[in-house]
Amino acid sequence: MSNEKDAAHPTGQPAKEGAAAPQQGIRVDTSSLKSSYCNVVSGNSTREEVVLSFGVNQDWDMGPQPREIQLHHRIILSPGAAKRLLDLMTKLVHDHEARHGEIK
Repeated sequence: MSNEKDAAHPTGQPAKEGAAAPQQGIRVDTSSLKSSYCNVVSGNSTREEVVLSFGVNQDWDMGPQPREIQLHHRIILSPGAAKRLLDLMTKLVHDHEARHGEIK
């Protein structure tokens, strides 16, 4: 038995060790989903939240110093959600590099 806190499913029930999360009963509504291109991200955090700001550097081909960055989105996450995002991004980058080579 582990002394670590059990992970919980969205239903609030504890997850069974090694068991996959149930997919039934989860419906994702994408009718309002919007996509944006961003090539700049910055962030900061407090004890209660992690703030990520996303935008576009329009001067990407005009030398090393950008003249103007337009910020388009600010996403505010709880620390727990930020950690899950870190895990997801780590996996996505690892998978991308496995398929396409190291990102420099």
